[in-house]
Amino acid sequence: MRVDGRATVRFAMTPPRDFAPLRFPAQGTRENDDSADDVRAADVLRFRAIFISDTHLGTPGCQAGALLDFLRRTESDYLYLVGDIIDGWQLKRRWYWHQSHNDVVQKVLRKARKGTRVVYVPGNHDEAARHYVGVDFGGIAIRDESLHVTGAGVRLLVTHGDRFDAVVTCAKWLALLGDRLYTLTLKLNQHFNALRARMGLPYWSLSRFLKLRVKNAVAYIGAFEDALAREARTRGFDGVVCGHIHHAEVRMIDDVLYCNSGDWVESMTALVEADDGALSVLRWHEASARNATLRTAAIPASAPAAATA
Repeated sequence: MRVDGRATVRFAMTPPRDFAPLRFPAQGTRENDDSADDVRAADVLRFRAIFISDTHLGTPGCQAGALLDFLRRTESDYLYLVGDIIDGWQLKRRWYWHQSHNDVVQKVLRKARKGTRVVYVPGNHDEAARHYVGVDFGGIAIRDESLHVTGAGVRLLVTHGDRFDAVVTCAKWLALLGDRLYTLTLKLNQHFNALRARMGLPYWSLSRFLKLRVKNAVAYIGAFEDALAREARTRGFDGVVCGHIHHAEVRMIDDVLYCNSGDWVESMTALVEADDGALSVLRWHEASARNATLRTAAIPASAPAAATA
């Protein structure tokens, strides 16, 4: 389907390749600095770029075991951390830092040391990192926003997205209240999924279900996506990559490619780019449920040739 002559949109549900059964590390397992070497090369998924956001390290709801396994089983030239990586809001209220959260940080640093270009774009929950914008720390570039050019030449604005959320920018007290209610929902979700696991049922996100069923939440997501697409268009980008709303998506909004990398609290998703520039939402919990193949929804996009990022 041609959209305003700028991009061809194709939905496909084809797995990139088979790989060995997934094994999520136990929450109490320390990540050895050389542990990536025990993953066979044939089992590693290779991408040109990976975008992750909203990991919320420092909270009990963070799916650090799944995230660590994802980082161990993937490689990329570029790794973008698109905000809310460490949850400063929660850590101010109550200190929580499991060893698995530290292992995730160490794994990212190790990727940077081994040559992956790592760019960290802070969000509202880790807004303290915005004081260090422009600094490269441990091989990680901290930027207020970033430009990524895909293998197909598509110019993407990379930003967390909280600055386009009126609740965060205009009524922070309301955002903090919403954060507490959201945390309560996640606790209920943990108990609910523990029961499902004992019954042999797969992971299911209660909070995601509620968001997609509540009319106001659906309207909010749509307004947020439109605002980001409008910003990208106004500034001359072909598309935008963001996080913030915990709703993974890859779609065209008029003539702009909108991409949201989702989160590692509810959905365990990442945005990945293949060598040909195809952008996909990778759902890691679905991969673990199948125990063999990865399910993606790919939207390749083409644009005039541009220099690589």
